[in-house]
Amino acid sequence: MALVFFTLVATAVISSVLVYWIVKPQRTSSEISMASFPGRPDEVDFTVAGLGSRRGWFFPGLRGAPTILLCHGYQSSRGELLTLVSALQDHQYNVFVFDFAAHGANAGITTFGYREADEVRSAIDTIAQRSDVDPTRFGLWGYNLGAYAALREAEKDPRVRAIVLDSVYDYPKQMVKIGVEKTGVGGFPLMVRSAETGFEWLNYGYKNDPPLSSKLKTLNGVPVLFLEAADDPELSSISRDMFLKASEPREQQIIAHGNFVNLPDDEKRTYENRVVTFFLTRLPVTAVPANPAPVPVKPMKSGKPAN
Repeated sequence: MALVFFTLVATAVISSVLVYWIVKPQRTSSEISMASFPGRPDEVDFTVAGLGSRRGWFFPGLRGAPTILLCHGYQSSRGELLTLVSALQDHQYNVFVFDFAAHGANAGITTFGYREADEVRSAIDTIAQRSDVDPTRFGLWGYNLGAYAALREAEKDPRVRAIVLDSVYDYPKQMVKIGVEKTGVGGFPLMVRSAETGFEWLNYGYKNDPPLSSKLKTLNGVPVLFLEAADDPELSSISRDMFLKASEPREQQIIAHGNFVNLPDDEKRTYENRVVTFFLTRLPVTAVPANPAPVPVKPMKSGKPAN
């Protein structure tokens, strides 16, 4: 009994430390010089209820065109997505990037998508108020954490018209499981389950939230591209299951390597072309005038009544 008790206590302590490390990732810098960076980006501030202020970079495209929001992955940042930004902006899309909580310059902890979806919503709300974008047409791209947050928001936001989901998952605790397994202690009895339970306690307010796959039907008519990385079999398997539950129009592509930011240059260009082609096909760059000109009224001829 003493051995069992010690084992349970040790498991709880170790899993608690692991959960802390997992939800407080080491942050990476996202600072660049706006004056020297190509693409003429603007710094845009917005506020997320309960989380505070955020600062993102808006890269203008064709005036009145749709906007693509890029949602970075776990342990990444907006600054690592700038080549993908350029590829989209080169095709006249407006593009917006920002850092999630516990990433970049932002403090806090990650909830692996629960609260991050609120950040995506606030970003869309802010950009939609601009006079140089189409406020009704947005595209979303996301990788793991960013993919979950993007999909969670898209399932209740009609302004999202096309989505690219790279290595998406169904429950946030699935990322906790992957994080524990990467430490090498996932094989110990109850370690993964203990860590998942600790994460669920931290996010108790979301305990009744259903998996994202249960609401995929709400996206009926919204094009979704699922990318599955062969070198990440666990997330690939989850993404495949979600693809099978999704409504049309849906697309699926298997790629050799996940995590766009770590790809070699040639694979990165191929990846960018794949994403750009999807958006060009599914969310064309057509401009909607912000302030349509009034229709001219033909003057009446003198002496004749108007019809």
